[in-house]
Amino acid sequence: MNQESSTMNKIIRTDTKNSDFLRLISELDAYLRITDGDDHEFYNQFNGLDNIKNVVIAYQDNQAIGCGAFKKFNNETAEIKRMYVKFAHRGSGTAQAILNSLELWASEKGFKKCILETGNRQVEAIKFYKKAGYKSIPNYGQYIHMEDSNCFEKLV
Repeated sequence: MNQESSTMNKIIRTDTKNSDFLRLISELDAYLRITDGDDHEFYNQFNGLDNIKNVVIAYQDNQAIGCGAFKKFNNETAEIKRMYVKFAHRGSGTAQAILNSLELWASEKGFKKCILETGNRQVEAIKFYKKAGYKSIPNYGQYIHMEDSNCFEKLV
């Protein structure tokens, strides 16, 4: 496994079988159950791990504090999935370090851009992705007719 370091965290590359990743996405899903409300089951069907091969986990003091993943959308595009940072570590640069690691890894694999979707209720996420250089795009794939979805892309 490769390791990349930022000033605050160690970030490792792994896969969906990693127990720290599974614990973090369990927390993410519990959070989304609350924020998505009645729409949670619809969105959750697109969060399966079957097609995700690339996962990064951020650590601080050997504790997993955040994660993210990507999967192939098409030959030129990777879709960012399962971004999460524990509440106590938000605002620390962890999410940006995770996203940077995912974008670098996607670029190394030959992808030209990253896309992602987040819901209207994920106000912090929308703000974060815009700050990270993601531009709004028309909803794609399963999100085309979802009024509560916000889709973004960034060249990598």
